[in-house]
Amino acid sequence: MKEIKLNISPNFTLEDIRKIRDYDYEMTKNMTREERSAYYDKICKEAMDKFRQFKEKYVLEEKGTLVAAEQPFEYKTKN
Repeated sequence: MKEIKLNISPNFTLEDIRKIRDYDYEMTKNMTREERSAYYDKICKEAMDKFRQFKEKYVLEEKGTLVAAEQPFEYKTKN
């Protein structure tokens, strides 16, 4: 599979949405239905793992009550 870089702006614009759509198209355009399904399953599992880690990291127990600590969200791209 060809390596494609995805450069997302730190301010996340409409152009970035187009970049993501184009990236996704390029990554999946020559895949069979089974390959595409496996590709999306892998991405989904990775995202769910990240959500679970985030939840475990920022949920605090205070006097028997669960309180979610609100943390600022920062999107960073890998260079």
